[in-house]
Amino acid sequence: MTTMNPADTSTWLPLDGLAPGFDANKAPHTTALSGRQIDLTAPNGTRIAHRFADDEVTWTYTPGEGDPTAAATDTDAYEAIEVDEDLFYVQFHHRYLPNEAVSLVIDLRAGRVLSIISEILPALEPGRTRVVHHFGTATIDGAEPTGAEPHPTTALIGRRVEWVYSTEHAYEHVYLSERWYSWQCLAGPERGLADTDENSVWEVRPGIYVFAWREKVIPCASVTIADHRDVTKIRSHGVLFGLDETGEVPTHFTFGAWGRLISVTHHAPELEPANFGAQDAAEKATA
Repeated sequence: MTTMNPADTSTWLPLDGLAPGFDANKAPHTTALSGRQIDLTAPNGTRIAHRFADDEVTWTYTPGEGDPTAAATDTDAYEAIEVDEDLFYVQFHHRYLPNEAVSLVIDLRAGRVLSIISEILPALEPGRTRVVHHFGTATIDGAEPTGAEPHPTTALIGRRVEWVYSTEHAYEHVYLSERWYSWQCLAGPERGLADTDENSVWEVRPGIYVFAWREKVIPCASVTIADHRDVTKIRSHGVLFGLDETGEVPTHFTFGAWGRLISVTHHAPELEPANFGAQDAAEKATA
């Protein structure tokens, strides 16, 4: 049992306090991308070239029209997980810009990529979490894009899922709306703690979703990709990124989990949270 006072958030574990053992269910790193060059082009013309070795990726960033990011190139250590056939989750932490971590979902079959940049802000800003996410889509140079590009989705709303990260760590998630989810620690050093935090959900293939959350108490955020096609054996892979106990040093570690669907909440149609965005848009249009 935790000795922390759940009502006193100053006693909650820092991000680096959670790390030991949290990665027990992580999938092994794959070298399937080793020797490949994957070049991405975003809608604004920004291009990013990636040359993969077994454990390192050399990348070159060339900004497109209106992109304020400076041109850059570097080599970083990376991890890659094969989520599905020809679908890879790639994770790395910039050396040259340690307040940023990169998550790539590379769909070789569709010729598409979803990138998520996790950024630690210089200071806490009103109305924002300390770590924020930037989502962007791109196509793979030389490939003919097929199917729908990755897009935000409300598909998880109403689901309650139990997640097991190791023999010691377990949590449950309740996906409330497009913006919010609630979590509760069922086992591990945070047992008994719970909160409601910001989230974003994108669909990359039918039944496979990127779920990203941003915590307001601890300065950290997470990007995960989860295969929900078998709700009795959901599989996820992800990263936690934020600041350590000092509040100054970036902390970056990957993990994995097995999940199962516990229940699904069904609301009356007029109260369905998944419809909030459409309802708001309709009300603005008729105002």
